[in-house]
Amino acid sequence: MLELRPNCERCDRDLPPSSEAARICSFECTFCAECAEQQLSNTCPNCGGELVRRPIRPAEKLLTYPAKNRS
Repeated sequence: MLELRPNCERCDRDLPPSSEAARICSFECTFCAECAEQQLSNTCPNCGGELVRRPIRPAEKLLTYPAKNRS
């Protein structure tokens, strides 16, 4: 199951579970669409992997499988 991280690792923009602006790599590094596209050329700076749109978890599943909270 994907770890839905709550913010962009570059600019700290909030990325709630329903956000269509969230981008992830295969290691679940998380960035906003603006940073991914404009600053990172859709390439993860941590692992070099492709950044793609993060799937949206259905709201009813968030009750059982919640997104990660900020630490």
